[in-house]
Amino acid sequence: MAENEGVIADLDATSPRGSLAIRLRDAIQQRWPAEVQAIGLFGSMAHGDDTDSSDVNVAVVTYRAKTGPKPTQRMVDGIPVDLRVVTAEDGLGQARLLTPGWPLQADAFITTFPLLDPRGYFKDRREAHLTLLSEARPMEFTGLARHNWSVANGAHARAVRLTQWYDTDAALILMAEARLHAAMVAGLLTRTHFRNTAHAVKHTGVAAADMQELGAILKYQAEELTARGRPVDGRLGALFD
Repeated sequence: MAENEGVIADLDATSPRGSLAIRLRDAIQQRWPAEVQAIGLFGSMAHGDDTDSSDVNVAVVTYRAKTGPKPTQRMVDGIPVDLRVVTAEDGLGQARLLTPGWPLQADAFITTFPLLDPRGYFKDRREAHLTLLSEARPMEFTGLARHNWSVANGAHARAVRLTQWYDTDAALILMAEARLHAAMVAGLLTRTHFRNTAHAVKHTGVAAADMQELGAILKYQAEELTARGRPVDGRLGALFD
């Protein structure tokens, strides 16, 4: 993978979101000059395909915990802002760790546009994550996929029961959860990461799956997990494997 693959070469400071991103950087740098190590953009702006409805997703890296700005989600001048804050040590630690949420976490590790990064932190974090992926064994991804399958299957089963009890509103919420985690299973089995939840369910084809179709998808995924050595059901001792 090329060093800057998928990352914009420069920020359009004339757009409302680009202008806001620069103002945010300057305000953070001015208020916490000694606490902040790096500031970057992730999400659609880092990819250069943001639209008028896109968020400004900002990652702030601090030297120490509980310093710098507080993480928040707010509207600024009519634009949604998602401000995330992490210490440099914790951020690198997260990049070196595979979790069940990997399909939705990896994009921020791999594609971040630096607004302020004199020490090359975001490059180091990206390389740390790519090294993790190159060294990870297939069974690690499959084990994480099984976790997401269990969440998806449980949500789907509860949605079925709620539909039988005519609680369709609650069933719809659980179906959304089941679709997302089924998409995460697909992402982990194919080592595919997604830009966001909407991208995950659309890319994997589960966005429009009804209750019966999703049940069939989960059945197929269970068979695939079994074939890969991670059966979804087993004896008590297997719970700790």
